[in-house]
Amino acid sequence: MPWTRRYDEAEPQRVNRWLAQNGVCSRREAEDLIARGLVSIDGETVEDVGRKISPGQILTLADAARSELQASLSVMLHKPVDVVSAQPEPGQAPAVRLLTRAALVGESAVIPDAQTSLAPLGRLDMDSRGLLILSDDGVLAKAIIGPQSDLEKEYLVRVTGQITQKKIGLLRHGLQLDGRQLRPAKITQLGPQKLKFVLKEGRNRQIRRMCELVGLHVVDLFRVRIGPLRLGDLPEGRWRVLTPEERAALVRGGPP
Repeated sequence: MPWTRRYDEAEPQRVNRWLAQNGVCSRREAEDLIARGLVSIDGETVEDVGRKISPGQILTLADAARSELQASLSVMLHKPVDVVSAQPEPGQAPAVRLLTRAALVGESAVIPDAQTSLAPLGRLDMDSRGLLILSDDGVLAKAIIGPQSDLEKEYLVRVTGQITQKKIGLLRHGLQLDGRQLRPAKITQLGPQKLKFVLKEGRNRQIRRMCELVGLHVVDLFRVRIGPLRLGDLPEGRWRVLTPEERAALVRGGPP
């Protein structure tokens, strides 16, 4: 069936911008769909890429447009320790190998094989575990790891060493890595040796290196959230396909 949605914003807005804000596709993809006659408003084909949609109007994407936009594969995996996100060295297991039919939760039209190319959108190092998104969706990749991304990533971290308010203050704001100031982070102490980190960036082994700078050593790092997407009760080593609503929420940076 064609994809339809009612426009309920207060002011008219360009169709390509609205589709991008709702995570349906990028602006460029929307312009391409319009140019090919695959977008209509109230039953009338949109011919102008600058066309605006008004409150109360119904936008429809033709079946061909919907099929193209859903052709990419995006999954969430509960990555175990000792599995690398990508580019394994000899003897190491890449995360994509865990995407088997036996490990699938729910349904998927595609089961990845050796020919499937899925990139990690925000890597976890081999010693870390938790939520890992793998995808061939360029729009989603830009939303999660692009230079303009503002999505939070949440981690539960167990450390050794003495936790003090001074150290927490430095972790929140005041550290540099590789000669560059880190963006402010939200750090909460959850227990005697447990911290919650919420970051909006993802430099190489960032949390481990931050902790080392204040005399703490990470012994367990568990990612539980990327933007609005939570790992939830997905078992370790299992995976599932992202829903269209989850993808849209990640792209626009809001709740599903």
